Amino acid sequence: MPKVFFVLGGPGSGKGTQCSNLVRDFGFIHLSAGDLLRAERARGGPNAELINTYIAEGKIVPINITVNLIKDAMEAAGWEKHVFLIDGFPRSDENLQGWLDVMDGKIEFSGVIFFDADEKIMTDRIMHRALTSGRVDDNPESLKKRFVSFREEQMPIIMKFASEGKVHKVDAHNMPDQVYEDVKAAIKNVV
Repeated sequence: MPKVFFVLGGPGSGKGTQCSNLVRDFGFIHLSAGDLLRAERARGGPNAELINTYIAEGKIVPINITVNLIKDAMEAAGWEKHVFLIDGFPRSDENLQGWLDVMDGKIEFSGVIFFDADEKIMTDRIMHRALTSGRVDDNPESLKKRFVSFREEQMPIIMKFASEGKVHKVDAHNMPDQVYEDVKAAIKNVV
């Protein structure tokens, strides 16, 4: 069965940067829930307008759309024998339940890599990224909503996994190279 890490943290905590490092050095497969949703929106499929509205409002896209996009991407990668980094998911109890409904017994859950950073640092990073990203949600108004969603919906998921001893917490305030060393140390006994 494939191994799966959920990669969680607030917007701008460095999830994507560190996932890219793990892909480069370990051959893991990085699936960003947000990127999969943005790609689906760009294809103009039947859910494109709905996805765009949810993303622009900083809200969580309905689980049936997100979990099936993730599952399809895993299958397309040939999911046996791989380690998957699922970035930005699950973002709520509903997300987690939807994941379990579809994926329970099909994967080996390896834990959560949690990038912990304060909102000021994350805001600075996102505003810097906004200069070149072209992302509809990289603006101060959407960012405020995304932080509320993170605090109210994703943090309880992180705390649930932490109570089960399944969270690898990484201080994301440091420079990217130090954060990466901390990530490697956090997961070395799992992979």
